[in-house]
Amino acid sequence: MVMSVNTNPGAMIALQSLSKTNRFLENTQLRITTGLRVNGPKDDAATFAIAQNMRGDIAGMAAVQTNLSLGQSVVSVAIDAGKAIEDLLIEMKAKSVQASQSGLDTDSYTALNQEFTSLRAQVEAIVASAEFNGTNLIGSGSSNLDILSTVDGSTITVTKQSIDATTLTIHTATLTDATVAGTALTAISQAIVTVSNALASLGSAAKRVDIQSEFTAKLTDILKQGVGNLVDADLAEESANLQAAQIKQQLGVQALAIANAGPQSILALFQ
Repeated sequence: MVMSVNTNPGAMIALQSLSKTNRFLENTQLRITTGLRVNGPKDDAATFAIAQNMRGDIAGMAAVQTNLSLGQSVVSVAIDAGKAIEDLLIEMKAKSVQASQSGLDTDSYTALNQEFTSLRAQVEAIVASAEFNGTNLIGSGSSNLDILSTVDGSTITVTKQSIDATTLTIHTATLTDATVAGTALTAISQAIVTVSNALASLGSAAKRVDIQSEFTAKLTDILKQGVGNLVDADLAEESANLQAAQIKQQLGVQALAIANAGPQSILALFQ
């Protein structure tokens, strides 16, 4: 074996081994710090690309979920308003029945008509305020609502249900005498049927939105789990690797020190 102070093969080998150990230790520490086995394309290009595509899908699902939540709120407001209007119409029907009997004096008709008119004004107030995020499904000028339901652009259409006093044809009804009260009773009875049908339509649409929202949430969870299976680190394994790498690093440092001390034995040849 040639002995030289210019070249130290043992130190070279020890240094290469130590550098390799240091790189492994750095990667292990990074995985523990981030919790990810694949932190970038350098770690695993194919897996990273797949995971990024799935993350894009998850972001799209989150946007869809937001739109579905907004749609749920709009429809819920319309349904609650419709139920309140139906309750008012039932009260108005009771007043109409009371006023349709003959023999009441003028003061009674006046009182009943005032209550009837007040209830109708409340119907209009509810219709005007049944708005969420700028959308009103039950007003006279309302339009259909298209709710984004999938990342590919599919939508759930909620059909408008105009149930204002004019559309229900009760805006001119009065209870000033038994004859007009009978006419008002007929109009109010039909209005109750119309509102009930409107609520049925809104309820059906709300159910569709709820089902799609629940499915989207489950699908998002599945995608997140899939990404985790691809890129998440096994922290128990990484912890064991960290301890092993730290020991190897210490041994490598000692081996390098021993190798570097080798050329000093050359001095003994000249003593």
